[in-house]
Amino acid sequence: MRIIIEEYKYAAVDVKDVLKGIDALENVEGYVSVNYVGYFYNTDESVRDCVFILPKVLLEDVDGRELVFGKYRPEEIINLDANNPLTQQEKDFIYEFAVWIYRSIVVFHNDKRNKTSIVYHKKIAEVGKGGRHLSNTFLDILLSLVQFNKENQNFFFFVLRNIHAGFNKINWNRTIATTDAIVQGKDAIYIKPVNKKRKINFDEELLVIFFSILNYISDHYGFPVTINCNFQLITGRQFKTYLNGMGKVRLRQIKYKYFSDKALQLWDLCYAFFDTARQVYVSTEQKEYLLVKNFNIVFEAIIDELVGDRNIPAGLKEQDDGKRIDHMYSYQGLTTHDEDKPIYYIGDSKYYKRGNQVGKESVYKQFTYARNVIQWNLNLFMNGEPEDEEWKAKVGKLRDDVTEGYNVIPNFFISAKLNNELSYKDEVEVTDKKKTHFENTHFENRLFDRDTLLICHYDVNFLYVISLYARNNSQQKDAWKKNVREKFRKEIQRMLTEKYSFYAMQAHPNVNAKTYLKEHFQQTLGKIYTPFGTDEVFSLALDKQDPEGNNEALLTELRKHFYVVDNSIGENPEPAIAKVKSEDTKTYPEVKDVKCIVINKEGQSFINTKEQVKNDSRFGIAIQNEVNEKGGKQNVLHLDEGITTAGYLIITNKKECDVYLLEKGPIFLTGNDIQKAVTTKKGAMVYLVYKIDLNSTFPSDCIDMDAIRKLLGAGHEPKLVAFKNVIKQ
Repeated sequence: MRIIIEEYKYAAVDVKDVLKGIDALENVEGYVSVNYVGYFYNTDESVRDCVFILPKVLLEDVDGRELVFGKYRPEEIINLDANNPLTQQEKDFIYEFAVWIYRSIVVFHNDKRNKTSIVYHKKIAEVGKGGRHLSNTFLDILLSLVQFNKENQNFFFFVLRNIHAGFNKINWNRTIATTDAIVQGKDAIYIKPVNKKRKINFDEELLVIFFSILNYISDHYGFPVTINCNFQLITGRQFKTYLNGMGKVRLRQIKYKYFSDKALQLWDLCYAFFDTARQVYVSTEQKEYLLVKNFNIVFEAIIDELVGDRNIPAGLKEQDDGKRIDHMYSYQGLTTHDEDKPIYYIGDSKYYKRGNQVGKESVYKQFTYARNVIQWNLNLFMNGEPEDEEWKAKVGKLRDDVTEGYNVIPNFFISAKLNNELSYKDEVEVTDKKKTHFENTHFENRLFDRDTLLICHYDVNFLYVISLYARNNSQQKDAWKKNVREKFRKEIQRMLTEKYSFYAMQAHPNVNAKTYLKEHFQQTLGKIYTPFGTDEVFSLALDKQDPEGNNEALLTELRKHFYVVDNSIGENPEPAIAKVKSEDTKTYPEVKDVKCIVINKEGQSFINTKEQVKNDSRFGIAIQNEVNEKGGKQNVLHLDEGITTAGYLIITNKKECDVYLLEKGPIFLTGNDIQKAVTTKKGAMVYLVYKIDLNSTFPSDCIDMDAIRKLLGAGHEPKLVAFKNVIKQ
């Protein structure tokens, strides 16, 4: 068996005989590089052996040299059977790995969805026909076993018929000689007739071993086989004992029980399976090959089969600007705990040699893909046709109209990594290269911004994905797809958690969240989004490095108007918000029902009220003096209906205003008692006095000043109005 590594630059003199027959051209410097992966049989007299061209993922860059397994020069391992430095474990790995590569190419070639001309395939006749060559490749053995099963169904039927012929027939000579009979008239009745005894049949045992091997080949490597027998097969632990040596021992014990050519040929195949160094004769009347050019296309198809979705809307994967995304699928978003709120994940597979890094061009393309997906989504909701309603329901809108924030687009690279122990175990991890994620921003500290795009980079065990794809088992593929999608989601979330602090927030009962966010748009833009299925609960993300230097100030300001709790990305915020609500002892009047007192203060008087409120948190409405029937003045209780239930106080100069929350239950006090407090009019004998809650505020920029000016007119008298009528809508 000969081994060539894809895209490695060999000296022409080292491989000119091995590569004879394929279009590997020597360059001007005397080197040859092959852009194929697969298998072919070299019929040249100097070789006459199987040649495997294996993927470049076996290569690792070590001190500027490309080495197989990071240890061997590819020139040193061309011939596996002559002076080869590989250990026996590494040789065994090469044998099995070649089978998986072969199977993956076959599955790719047979998938009608892969419309491509990169696969070159030609088969030869199989075991025992025409010219012969000596081969000990495991692939030869497996293929020969499968082919023997296809071509010899009549042989199996003949053997089975002979094995079972005559069973359960009564042996009358032995029955009469050895058992008693009951005589009734002229009839003798034998209660215990003697049947023909079943003897050990070595033909049957050979078939059991053969079909047990086929069953293992089907389960382990995915080769399609048909087993038309009712034998109890050797499986599980018992078959492992056969793999560990019992198979060869038992076959040797029954070898000389066979005389027909077919039985001997079958014995040879079974023995060769248990001893891959055994000589197997395979026909070579014409060249056999299964080669694929540009294996990166196969790798992309493998990853897309194991990760991606096929049902993608038009214009999304095949984008309108001619770009094509390698992998896309719909899955639970990063920022939500609700599985019914999916988002499209964007992936790009990278078929590299071990240790290679993603180039800047690939990163830029990936950012462009994400921008196109965002624009496609906006076009769908803003300019969509009636037939787009189904997709609208499935994908959801990326832009939040309340905050004008954009959902985070999950974006990732996925490349192949060879497991260090050459194990086929399931392994997905963040790449161990220097840079594991990439970021593109136009503004600092704006995660939920259209121009903030992030990419994470993963490595998958190349051996595992190749074997999984080659088995072509839909249940196994679906199970891995589900698991790996969740791994990708959690890893991107972990990456974001390292960079950002996440909070959830909900407005106080007396705060109109939409109005507040509209008035504070510039301070919250790109930092707030609504991923939780309601426009009342918001996700807040702040860069831990605090590039703007105002994270704490923003949190302090937001906490005046919102319940703000720590909330990991994608976590349900309801329990934490419910807890902080239950611990809040303040009373917040409902905006929709509360009354508001509006008073006008002009010039320095308006400015002074800020300091007055700080020093004396009371507010008094003067009781009006009225003239009685005799012409004298007296204090008369003259109040607007509902004024004692007022919840807010607005002090304004008709250009700007301050808004204060009033506590319930005003009382009457004399003028002497509130000389330093803010009042509607000085010098009154009696005042209706409210207590101002200095710990609760309402944003003044949420007040509609046009409505205030219209309400006050040219007068200076205090006005009582429904609070909702002076709030911006």
